[in-house]
Amino acid sequence: MKKNMGTADRAIRIVIAIIVVTLYFTSVITGTTGIVLMALAAIFLITGFISFCPLYTPFGLNTCSRKK
Repeated sequence: MKKNMGTADRAIRIVIAIIVVTLYFTSVITGTTGIVLMALAAIFLITGFISFCPLYTPFGLNTCSRKK
């Protein structure tokens, strides 16, 4: 897997995931919505830590800074 996520993209995903997890465990988000958002938060954490988003590949997106 070739990295396709930049630092800002990774940080945003991780922060969003932490916010969703916090809201879930403080019972602000509950039920089916909570479960769906927790699954999305898990995906955000995984993709944030490995710097690769599979959905970027078919669209040719790459948020990594290009070094010359």
